[in-house]
This record gives sequence, C-alpha cells and structure tokens, in this order.
Amino acid sequence: MGNANVYKLLPDTPISVPERPAKPVRHALDMLARDWQAVFGQAPSFGSESSAAKAVDFSIAIRYAQPQDECPERPEAFVIRFPAAAGDDAAMVIAARDHLGLVYGILHLSRVYLGVDPFWFWADIPILPQSSVSIVATDYISPEAAVRFRGWFVNDEVCLIGWKDGYPPTEEVWMPVFEALLRCGGNMVIPGTDLPRDGIHWKLASEMGLWITHHHAEPLGAEMFLRAYPGKTPSYKEHPELFEKLWRDAIEEQKEQSLVWVLSFRGQGDAPFWQYDPSFVTSESRGEMISRVIRKQYEMVHEAVPEPVCCVALYGEIAELYKEGHIDLPDDVIKVWADNGYGKMVSRRHGNTNLRKPALPDAGDRGKHGLYYHVTFHDLQASNHLTMFPSSSAFVNRELQQAFHAGAQDYWLINCGNIRQHAYLLDFIGKLWLTGQEDVERHLADWIGRLFSGEHDGIARLYRQYAELTIRYGPHEDDRAGDEFYHHPARKIVGRWIQGKRDQSDKRLHWATGDVPFAEQVKWFGRKCEEALPGWEQWVASCRALAGRLEENEKMRLYDQLLFHGELHRSGCRGFIALAKAYEAFDGGSFALSFVYATDAKREYAEGIKLLSRAEHGKWERFYKADWLTNVKSTVYNMDTLLKFIRMHGDSPDFFLWYKEYIMPETEKYIYLENTHRNPLSDDDLADRLREKFKAQGIYR
Repeated sequence: MGNANVYKLLPDTPISVPERPAKPVRHALDMLARDWQAVFGQAPSFGSESSAAKAVDFSIAIRYAQPQDECPERPEAFVIRFPAAAGDDAAMVIAARDHLGLVYGILHLSRVYLGVDPFWFWADIPILPQSSVSIVATDYISPEAAVRFRGWFVNDEVCLIGWKDGYPPTEEVWMPVFEALLRCGGNMVIPGTDLPRDGIHWKLASEMGLWITHHHAEPLGAEMFLRAYPGKTPSYKEHPELFEKLWRDAIEEQKEQSLVWVLSFRGQGDAPFWQYDPSFVTSESRGEMISRVIRKQYEMVHEAVPEPVCCVALYGEIAELYKEGHIDLPDDVIKVWADNGYGKMVSRRHGNTNLRKPALPDAGDRGKHGLYYHVTFHDLQASNHLTMFPSSSAFVNRELQQAFHAGAQDYWLINCGNIRQHAYLLDFIGKLWLTGQEDVERHLADWIGRLFSGEHDGIARLYRQYAELTIRYGPHEDDRAGDEFYHHPARKIVGRWIQGKRDQSDKRLHWATGDVPFAEQVKWFGRKCEEALPGWEQWVASCRALAGRLEENEKMRLYDQLLFHGELHRSGCRGFIALAKAYEAFDGGSFALSFVYATDAKREYAEGIKLLSRAEHGKWERFYKADWLTNVKSTVYNMDTLLKFIRMHGDSPDFFLWYKEYIMPETEKYIYLENTHRNPLSDDDLADRLREKFKAQGIYR
C-alpha cells in the first residue's frame, strides 16, 4: 500500500452489515448500494460481520457501537474508526448508538468517500464513476447537531402531487424527498399537506427513521373537525367530546412512532378559531381557551406515551396572544416561533393587517424554543412558490442566527415546498442546523463548485444579483416579491375591472398600494414592474451568455437552478406592465389600443408556461403540471378573458368595426361588399395588425 494509513476502496471491498437491520438502516443500505453501483459500476459485497473477508487489504464493518468504538452516548451519534490501521487486517468501522446514527454514518460514507451530493437528485448533480477511492485512516466522531429536531415541512407540494401518476403521491415521489432530508442531516418531517391518510407518506417517512411532526392547523395529527363531523359547528365550547375523540384516535394511531407532538388550537382551514366561535371577543377569553385546549392535549399525550416530545406552534394569532401574556403553556413543551413567510422573524401579514410583532422568545422566556421558517411560501400576495427565495442568503443567515442565539435551538421546521426550486437555500440551512453557523460566501462557492465545473465567479455574481433585483414592494428589508406578486394581484385587477367595480379601490390590494383609487392601484403595480424590468433583462442576458460557455448538461442545470427563476420574474414584469398599459388605455377610452396591450399581457404571461415546460426535461417531465398555486395558466386565462371583454367595447357586435376603422384602406371603406369583408379577424391577428398601425402612429409604446 505504500502508506500504511491510506487504503483503497475498491468495487469488491467487502462490507459487513447487521444481520437483521432495522428498517431505517435497511433503507440507508439501499441508498449506499445504489450509490456504490453508480460509482463503481457494480453492486457492493454486503455480508454479515461473521462472514466478512479477513484476508483482504481493506474491509468495512457497519454495526451498532461496541465499547471499543468509543461512540458518544447521545442520540444519533456515530463514529468512523480504523482499529487495524497499523496491522495487516485493515478495516474501517462505522458504528452508531441507534438506528438514525447508523443511517447518518452510512450516508457519511456515501458523501465523503463516494462523492454523492445530498442534492444529487434534486439539482441533477452527477455521480462520477471511479475505479477506486483512496481513504485516509483518520478517525471521525460525528459532532452533535446544533439543533435537536430539524427537518422539512413538505408544504404546498403541488408539483410533487402532479408530477407522477397516483394520488396521494407514491413511494417513487417521496423516497428522494426523505433521502435528501436525511443526507442533509435532517431528522424530522411533515410529509405533505392534508393528504389522504391512506397514502404512503407517513409510513415511509417513519420507516426511514425520521421523526414525524404535525401541521399547526392539525394538532396531534388529528383529522379536521369539519371533515369528521360535517354540518356541525367546529366549536370546542359546544363539542369538546368530539374534538377530544379526534385527538385520542390520532394519539392511539401514532403512539408507536417517533413523534414530535404538536399541540395547538386553530380554527378549520388554518384560521383563528374564533372565526367559527364568535363568542370569544377578548384576548383574555381567546388565550384562556387556547391554553385550556393545549393543556388537555398535553395530558392526553402523556397518558398514552411515555416521555413524549411536545411542541406548541406559536403561529399567527397564537404568538400574539402568548406575547401579550394570555396563553399559559406546560413548562417542558418546545415553543415554536414562526417567521412571516418572507423570512423575517415577525408576525405574518393577514390580508392588509401587518403588525410585524417580534416572533422570537424574550430574554426572560425560559424553556425550550424552536422555529418554523419559510424558504417558500404561498399567500396569494407576493410570496415565492415557483421561484427561489427573493431575499439574500445573508439575510436568511442573520435571521436564523438571531433565532438561534435567542434560544430557538430545539426544533427547526423548514417549509421546503417542492424542494427542487429551493435546493440552494435548503442546502445552506442544512449546514446551519448542524453547526449553528455557516459562512454565506463560503457556502455559495461550495454550492456552485458542486454544480458547475467552471465560470464559478460569474455564477456567484448572478446568485447575489438575483436577490438584489427582486421587487422591493414595501419599506421593510423582507418586502421582496416572489413569483406570486405578478399573478394573484393581476388576476384580482382583471376580475374587478370586468365586474364593473373600477370606481372602488380593491381592498385586497391595500397591503401593497395602500387605500388609493383603483386606477392608482393598477398604475402602482405597473410602475413597480417597470422599475424592475431593466435589471431582469440585463440579468437574463448575462445568465444566457454565461450558459453559452458551459457544457450542455451544466447549461441545463444553470437553467433549472438559476436562469429559470429570473426568466419567470422577467415574464411576470412584462405581463404586468402590459396589463397596466391596457387599463390606462381603457380608462382613457382607447379601447382598441387597450385590446392590443391586453393581448401583449396574455402573450407575456404565456411565456411563463413555456419556461415551466422547458424545465420539464428528462425525469422532470410533468413536474409543473399541477401549478395550481401561482397558477400561470390561470393568469393567461384571465388575460384572454380580459382581451375578449375589451373587444366587446367598440368592435361588437360583428367584430369588424376596428378592422374597418384602423386597418381597411381608405379606398375600400366606402365601396366594400359586406359579403366579402365580414369574416372577422381572430383576436391574435387583429391585435397584431392593430399594433403595427398604432406603432406607425406613435401611440403604442
């Protein structure tokens, strides 16, 4: 071997494994086997420890810790030892205290020695074939994670739902989700949002070793009241026994699993409970009810489960009531604080109400604390769903570091959405929850180096510029727009316009524009997009130019992970600008010109559908089929409806008048025969011909 402390990992290196591995370990061994096949071109040589070859230069033993391994006595700990580093029977031992520790040890082998990236699947990072791998015989002791319970909430997961056949999503969809989470060092998950209970998602997550936790609107993972008791008023005051039956059934069903039990009391559909029980009109009465319900849930769990881990979601109105001193909680529950959906640790905006109350524990608030944080959000206003987080990773780092130092170290639940679009930030947070700190620039360089073989500085610059170019729609640093900004407000504007309510300010848009006349609201959105568009145009051009210098597979990776996101912003800006121009022209009585701009808006928004389609290559075919939340297709439909509505103003009833007025030669206008000229032009043809006419007249800009 030359150097006694360097060994060769070969395709046929024997690997001893436990004889009857637990399900989490078996899943991890399956991952290792697949990784091994990808790297060495053949399956690994698994066997029991007693049958492992001894007359080879190097072997691997995967086992539960023995005294000589000196593995730390804490959950999830694992070690890598080289007990025979100085002898002839060299071996590497991966030993752990528990199932999850062994899973992490196995995945450490894949990542560090086989070079398999945690996001190999979601970011299409290739696994490089090798004939052998050099291993330096240096012992490794896994550090204790900075955050005890750390994981993803697979929320608003419409891409995962529409991607493959079968509903709820099948193992084919969920396996790479849970695998990536484990490879990032995560140990907890909410696998989906309100999916049918007969799906595989809960069972598979548990089998792979993950702790299960619950949505704050579904305490204890119980069925929704109105789903179980349709027609009854969802009031705990009126029907305590029905609520408690749902909770008791949920506890009984899940008590054998590793759970972080969520205690909470919100109304149906993730709203304050007093919307369904208006007798609670004071903060005191609301806080007393929430406290009583949480205490009851706490007692029920403790009756059925020995030493349960419980948390309380301080989300929305519950956080505000707790801060005001109206909610009393058991001492040992983890209090989970939430950001506002845009990454700032303040209370979230509800409609037009934006109190921005700090959502972190006060200095004197003892006990355990955690956080619920969004890298993607859906609020029908300005959130990011299809695109990357609109603020910088430096901003995210500051907020998470602040939360960590305020005591939120026991539980981190990250809203990961559909994962693929948010891999960069999920990877960053995965580093942070393990170590408690991470250098933003170092991580960016590492991320880019894992995805691309060259052009690193240019790609890093594009990542930084992306967060600088997102629309700043309000006075706060986190008031930055994601893709929903271009779509939900635009559809609201079209609806109000067609409904004949243009004389009324749309209250649904006051969060952005303030209480101004409707025409000013439309103009506000158009102006914001006009200000942002030049930056996006330049950014897209730079990104495309850089892509031209990459190899074909890396060019597609750049599109999926970066360019796609900027192009969606650009098409959204263009579409909204055209919509604002259409309204201005309509408001001034220039209906034909308004029709042209509305057609422009439809085409610009339709470009977004093409962008989604382009990202559906290979294994990603149909990935955006169920774009129901941002819903680009719905925006296109709205624009198509609008332009038809506008055409009714001036070109009706025969849809020939604009042709005659603007397009027909003067010499024909007074002598044409109706039977030869009454075949109306299509919307697209008419718009194109009108556009050329208005350009020539200098009134189309």
